[in-house]
Amino acid sequence: MYQENVVLCSASKYNQKYYLNEDFNSLPDAVKQELKIMCVLFTEDVGGILVLEFDEEGNLQIKTEAYEEDILYDEIGSVLKVKQMRTQKQELFEQLEQYFHAFF
Repeated sequence: MYQENVVLCSASKYNQKYYLNEDFNSLPDAVKQELKIMCVLFTEDVGGILVLEFDEEGNLQIKTEAYEEDILYDEIGSVLKVKQMRTQKQELFEQLEQYFHAFF
């Protein structure tokens, strides 16, 4: 349906930056703030890089990665944290998928 994955937002522990794709600037400020807090807290907690992106079908994917030499990255913690996010933010993620289907 869609050509390629579309990044919604990301955060990196390495350069301590947060990125929101400008295509999503029309999201409500409260949603943008919630995404920022969620992503930054994730990387502060387990390290590495967190990316939220929509796949080819418009489903929201949560991806995390780390530099190979990063011995402080909590790989097990990242898996658990993603599961926790999926549960706690399920309604938000569903609404974001609906938004994506409607506008992209």
